[in-house]
Amino acid sequence: MSEYLDQIDSPRDLKRLPEGALEPLCAEIREFLINSVAKTGGHLASNLGVVELTVALHRVFDSPADKIIWDVGHQSYVHKILTGRKNAFASLRGQNGLSGFPKPGESRHDAFGTGHASTSISAALGFCAARDLLGKNHRVVAVIGDGSMTGGLAYEGINNAGRSNTDLIVILNDNQMSISENVGALSRYLTKLRTAPRYLVAKAGVERLLTNIPLVGKGLSAAMEKLKNGIKHLFVQGAMFEELGFRYIGPVDGHNLRDLTEVLDKVKGMSGPVLVHVYTKKGKGYGQAEDAPAAFHGVGSFHVETGEPVETKVWGTYSDVFGRTLTRIAARNPKVVAVTAAMASGVGLTEFGERFPERLFDVGIAEGHAVTFAAGMAKAGMTPVVAVYSSFLQRAYDNILHDVCIQNLHAVFCVDRAGAVGEDGATHQGLYDIAYLSHIPNITILAPKNKQELIEMLDFAVNRLGGPAAIRYPRGEASVVLKNACVPLEYGRAEVVEKGGKLVFVAVGSMMDAAYEAWAELRREGYNPGLINARFVKPVDLNMVRSLAGYDMAFVLEDHAASGGFASLVQNAMSEYNVAVKCFRSIAFPDEFVGQGRRRELHAKYGMDKNGILRTVRAAMEETEGESERRRIRLI
Repeated sequence: MSEYLDQIDSPRDLKRLPEGALEPLCAEIREFLINSVAKTGGHLASNLGVVELTVALHRVFDSPADKIIWDVGHQSYVHKILTGRKNAFASLRGQNGLSGFPKPGESRHDAFGTGHASTSISAALGFCAARDLLGKNHRVVAVIGDGSMTGGLAYEGINNAGRSNTDLIVILNDNQMSISENVGALSRYLTKLRTAPRYLVAKAGVERLLTNIPLVGKGLSAAMEKLKNGIKHLFVQGAMFEELGFRYIGPVDGHNLRDLTEVLDKVKGMSGPVLVHVYTKKGKGYGQAEDAPAAFHGVGSFHVETGEPVETKVWGTYSDVFGRTLTRIAARNPKVVAVTAAMASGVGLTEFGERFPERLFDVGIAEGHAVTFAAGMAKAGMTPVVAVYSSFLQRAYDNILHDVCIQNLHAVFCVDRAGAVGEDGATHQGLYDIAYLSHIPNITILAPKNKQELIEMLDFAVNRLGGPAAIRYPRGEASVVLKNACVPLEYGRAEVVEKGGKLVFVAVGSMMDAAYEAWAELRREGYNPGLINARFVKPVDLNMVRSLAGYDMAFVLEDHAASGGFASLVQNAMSEYNVAVKCFRSIAFPDEFVGQGRRRELHAKYGMDKNGILRTVRAAMEETEGESERRRIRLI
């Protein structure tokens, strides 16, 4: 039983609490977070770090009238707790459950949907422009940090906000993951001075007085401004932000509720763009997370007492296989370098970094820069391997097209988390990489069906290809399906596992597991289905396409959106070469944003597991030929 937390169902309830209840409330929130995330998994360390900040924001501002926009959004759990969703936390990140990110359809307090980094300032500025045009007067607050300031979009937003002169508040949550440290008492003193109403009024009055002095007024005012700027650059941390048009306030102790509330209350009354620099400790209040904030950034279920995971970590993931293989390749090829966008551990590059620290480049949350940076290295004679999640690589589309593919540079994109990712929901599903890569000239796209093929494809792309290449593989444990039945890799050629009779499955990458299960089940029932491993998404194997003319029914399976996917490429080729089959079906995700849930749950929901595939096959049989033809196919 929580004495104070149980009283809160909305920010209005929070405002009613006496000031003396706020510190105990923060302790209760931390206890609730730790116990909840230990069961469901999720983003823990970042949320533990913003408890006091979130309480202060909802204490001072009036959500949902005032708009609070969370960057990335994985640090919005406390916000959700304080806005009426505490009782839904048992469903966090589960299918049809509470989202791990801000989701406007879930609550009117979620002003803007986010899942990717560095978007909050631009979005907030859009809210401000709309507010001003509509003649409204609510406050707009962007909360950014946790590495998001390494993204160029954040500075594009700051640049435009600073010259807009609109009323915008940016909270920079500095959790020592980026930017600067606290400079001590002087900075706190300057912050108090610069937020005091008397100072602001006096500053404006002096400027008016000096400007109105005949002949010398404007020059004297300008001279004093230069002197002030010189002093500011000596003593004030946020000089850069002030030069860009913001009033800089801070740093403020992000775990001191009284200071936070006092500063935010004063900032609420200021005009123009204001940036409040708040420093926090990631993982605050849970020793294990404080000691290892990166390890507790995103976690599965764990034991609260020890911090150890409930389920033993799988060491045979595709990310692990990629990392170990690239390390071995780099040992033999000194031109190989690795590039990642703040995800070295997530994409499996830890061992590579330990072995070749000078050849691993982590550029921060800046995917576009990562790609163009890699293009520069490729043009200069290196072989860059860019490892990035599918949903994040889409942010660098133009860089891939303009900087890599037009110049036909030898850069390899290892597209991790391709396909259904799971619990992080629509913002993180990797369902579009085939669509946004395959129409770009010069690029080769590969998809391994199992662990061994990933090893072979990575070596092939690095050491045997001469232009742009992308290898897409899913989240989770690397498959060993058909591990003893691999035909040697040949450029642009699919692998025919079983020729079969009048029905064939063409599987892309990770969908070979489900395709093989469905294929085996049909064989047990007396059918003679064919089974093909696409291997190359681009170029499409034209011999494979022509071979489809020998089948009555063809089913293309891919862990991707149906629109713009591999099946579309196959159909285009079939049309061009006059290849026809009686029944052609795409088994893929429909034209909608796929929500959260475990991979296997999502595949089952959309008919992409063994049972769903068999339902599609049987329905297609019924539609095309009926029972008599089904008996005929069984005998072929």
